Amino acid sequence: MRYVFTVMMLMIALTSSAVVSPGKEKTEEEWGIPPVSREFRAAWVATVANIDWPSKPGLPVEQQKAELIAILDKAVELNLNALILQVRPQCDALYDSKIEPWSYYLTGKMGKAPEPYYDPLAFAVEEAHKRGIELHTWFNPYRAHLLRTNVPVSDNHISKTKPDIVKKYGSYLWCDPGEKETQDQTMNVVLDVVKRYDVDGVHLDDYFYPYKEKGPDGKILDFPDEPSWKKYKDSGGTLIRDDWRRDNVNTLVKRYYTEVKAVKPWVKVGISPFGIWRGGFPAEVAKNAFDQYSELYADAKLWLEKGWVDYWTPQIYWEISSQRTPYKPILKWWVEQNKEKRHIWPGNYTGRWSADEITSQVLATRQQPGASGNVHFSMKVFMGSRRGIADKMKKGVYREQALVPASPWLASKPFDEKPGLDVIENKDGTIVLDYYLPSRAPVWQWVLCIRKGGNWTYKILPGNRQRFMLNEEGEKTPAEVVAISAIDRFGQESPRVVHDLTKK
Repeated sequence: MRYVFTVMMLMIALTSSAVVSPGKEKTEEEWGIPPVSREFRAAWVATVANIDWPSKPGLPVEQQKAELIAILDKAVELNLNALILQVRPQCDALYDSKIEPWSYYLTGKMGKAPEPYYDPLAFAVEEAHKRGIELHTWFNPYRAHLLRTNVPVSDNHISKTKPDIVKKYGSYLWCDPGEKETQDQTMNVVLDVVKRYDVDGVHLDDYFYPYKEKGPDGKILDFPDEPSWKKYKDSGGTLIRDDWRRDNVNTLVKRYYTEVKAVKPWVKVGISPFGIWRGGFPAEVAKNAFDQYSELYADAKLWLEKGWVDYWTPQIYWEISSQRTPYKPILKWWVEQNKEKRHIWPGNYTGRWSADEITSQVLATRQQPGASGNVHFSMKVFMGSRRGIADKMKKGVYREQALVPASPWLASKPFDEKPGLDVIENKDGTIVLDYYLPSRAPVWQWVLCIRKGGNWTYKILPGNRQRFMLNEEGEKTPAEVVAISAIDRFGQESPRVVHDLTKK
């Protein structure tokens, strides 16, 4: 009987302890952890004509690498989170390609590999990811060669391997968009990069059919696509020529999106068209403004409406105060065409305008619902802090880090795995945080939130960094609470794990 009584009393004691001792765990909301800023902050790194990198053709390999590292380090310093690197300026390659020749802009001779050998794109991806920077690869889909440079083309350049699809147009060689071989060449190049490199995005610029050029007599030249047009008509085609040209580009853009997604769904697909679809759209834009629909045969509005992109970067290269092409109404109009709710990240001509103007454009983008970032042309303006713009943005609109906005439509499921966190307190007062996913799945970034003196701050850390030191010498206020979450390749954030450092 005594035995039964003792067991009953022990069970009551254990039950009472389980109810009273632990208490209720606080939720993230109860901890008052603020949301982390989300904004795409990128710059184009142009290689054509050595605008941004490398600074001139044929630099020694170590100098090429040093220049690229300097660009990446500057991006980190300015709290940028992405770079868009031009890897195919004109049917050439700034990476090891079996499809197209090494670029003159890299080695000083088309078709010549770097000596000593290295793969610039593999190097760029690795170094960018070490720093938590997204690396997007930028392709020109049709431009084949700029004739006035007088650069000899290599034997494996498309103008020699497939001369029937390459046309001389003004000062350029241009692949004919009406030829299926042209589309196939472009897609083979893009997919080769997506398959072989761990890139975060692919990107087309505004050059579709070429901007119009004039002949010696001063008259506008028509693009010389008579053979492909005749082929289309002979096959029973019924479109008028301008619509046929637009349809050629539409076909490529649709393939670009669907074929990249079939290979790697997480790779973001972007396009940066000319900033205005047609004159008079929106009404604040001058009716005689440049018309990409009729001049470049680019029906950019259609591509956005169809959702053939993950992000949209119209080149809104004009001032807020412009009377003919004002920044804010153009941005708002593009947002209104975004039926599939893709990212709208306008391009800004940062190298042309003052620091105050560019700051105002970034703020205008933030104030426009449906837009969530900016892309700056080009990185060169930040490297020398031309007109003080880098310093002003670092101290102002880009003062804190930001995550790239999530792309949940690309993910098959939410990111719901909670990180693990080990906390090691050292005798000297420093605290080591080790964080990880229990499944050991790869992580793109970590978000570390720290509360000191009752105030929360955050740090965005690269995914390969899984240890952080707190309360190092010189820190006046010790950390009180920490929280860790993980970010996946789709930009989705995991639940946070929270640790109260004040409880021993």
